[in-house]
Amino acid sequence: MANVVVVGAQWGDEGKGKIVDWLSERADVVVRFQGGHNAGHTLVIDGKVYKLHALPSGVVRGGKLSVIGNGVVLDPWHLVKEIETVREQGVEISPETLMIAENTPLILPIHGELDRGRENQNSVAKIGTTGRGIGPAYEDKVGRRAIRVADLADDATLVTRVDRLLVHHNALRAGLGLEQIDAEALLAQLREIAPQILPYAAPVWKVMNEKRKAGKRILFEGAQGALLDIDFGTYPFVTSSNVIAGQAATGTGIGPGAIDFVLGIVKAYTTRVGEGPFPTELHDEDGERLGTRGHEFGTTTGRKRRCGWFDAALLRQTCATSGVNGIALTKLDVLDGFETLKICVGYDLDGQRLDYLPTAADQQARCTPIYEEMPGWSDSTEGARSWADLPANAIKYVRRVEELIECPVALLSTSPEREDTILVTDPFAD
Repeated sequence: MANVVVVGAQWGDEGKGKIVDWLSERADVVVRFQGGHNAGHTLVIDGKVYKLHALPSGVVRGGKLSVIGNGVVLDPWHLVKEIETVREQGVEISPETLMIAENTPLILPIHGELDRGRENQNSVAKIGTTGRGIGPAYEDKVGRRAIRVADLADDATLVTRVDRLLVHHNALRAGLGLEQIDAEALLAQLREIAPQILPYAAPVWKVMNEKRKAGKRILFEGAQGALLDIDFGTYPFVTSSNVIAGQAATGTGIGPGAIDFVLGIVKAYTTRVGEGPFPTELHDEDGERLGTRGHEFGTTTGRKRRCGWFDAALLRQTCATSGVNGIALTKLDVLDGFETLKICVGYDLDGQRLDYLPTAADQQARCTPIYEEMPGWSDSTEGARSWADLPANAIKYVRRVEELIECPVALLSTSPEREDTILVTDPFAD
């Protein structure tokens, strides 16, 4: 049976939540494999809006196993609140429907404090972090001092882990002028939250491999976008984890051979939240129009998103680094009514034409987009569920995108509603 990885192919906010939910009807298991609760997925189902940050998007469908993999960093206090919120909306959450990898690192209150303290004192260039502690939590994971879900089950281990952690953090906090951490207070918080988290803990790597052997369909859900990848994104204005499709294997404990199809989620234009390079960013009426029509505000932060024309050169890069087999093109309806549309096909760097965005930050800053113009359309594409419902110029736009990014469109989304989707290629097809 086919297993599918869903990744954002731009700077995040591409509409992954709706697509994952749409695909989850065909899946048996939906698993988050990286990121933290800085990600925000908005689902609209029968007019009801669900805003998820830590929970996999599959939780809103009954009969599915939702999994938080070891590649995620988890804020247990946020997770408990989010579970309570979706329960109030009528969604059942239990250890039978939600599983957390035992080796998942935890985000602690001290991580958020450190995150915000650094950003506030950064006199050179702010990264644009959400301040939720994701970066510092990943640092502790790599530094081999993280507290993981399994540690909550043994008090002696927990005490040892906290002592080791605070040797590092109290030294950092002294340099930032932050108050020293009280070990007993932190331990008390962890002991209090432990009984609410441990019932969901499980050896996810084992369960995932058993599900695969049993022929179950697994949907791997990524957060953020490939251009925020710690290695292949616009460094240092990136997230603190690997976002590209290869992380689905290491972030869940299942081999790369389990991945059958990589679906890249792509917005029909480009947006970015926070700091960092953005070659096609618009500072004019067209940019404002895209932001207004697309309701471009972050699900997690509420921050206004920067908007620009579709960047085919960047997308071609992310399709390569994630091995994308097909894309889901979202928010096509936001382009309705534009007389002329522009697509970035490459960059001019000091008179040299490039078909990719260079790695060096100073070169990225000097790149100017090279555009190709296409005629727009006046008819509405909102709610279209077949090619026959689309204006001719909208179809031409989609086909030109496919040519430029060297990757086919597998799905086309024309509104936030789940069923307003045109299926071209079924990612779960055997």
